[in-house]
Amino acid sequence: MTNALTLQSFADDPTALRTTFALFPSGVAAISATTEGPKGPEPVVLVASSFQVGISLDPPLVLFAVQHTSSSWPRLQQAARQGRRLGVSVLGEAHDLAARQLASKAADRFAGIQTTTTATGAHFIHGAPVWLECSIFSEVPAGDHDVVLLQVHALGNAPDTEPLVWHSSGFRTLAPRATA
Repeated sequence: MTNALTLQSFADDPTALRTTFALFPSGVAAISATTEGPKGPEPVVLVASSFQVGISLDPPLVLFAVQHTSSSWPRLQQAARQGRRLGVSVLGEAHDLAARQLASKAADRFAGIQTTTTATGAHFIHGAPVWLECSIFSEVPAGDHDVVLLQVHALGNAPDTEPLVWHSSGFRTLAPRATA
């Protein structure tokens, strides 16, 4: 069996790089916390398809990448620097529309979405398969993004909830598990 491999330069076609990267499936996470807004505490959210778990068990670390142009990340950084925790909700298969809404520029990104805020300021989306309460461990510049390592302090999970997957520039779900 022969597996032909053809490589091409993408120097003249940045779309080729973006298209190729889009073929790697990843989970989708909402990183959220309460911040001080003009009318008092308000939740801020950043949706990341670059979220990764299992970076380290000691200390427990996860990571995501955020574009330098993000308007949400500076507000979340500020909240973390003020001692608030960041809530990471790995979105579930039922969150397709919620993910789009949370990533939008809408005035109230949380309209109609059930959430919980902890005493530490971490903000979570209901119906997720995984919840992590985190603080910023470190940040590393990486091209037009920063890689952010988060230290996990508390967690929760709903193992029967399937994750939402980002693949080929769209949301997908996993195939149902085979039953024995």
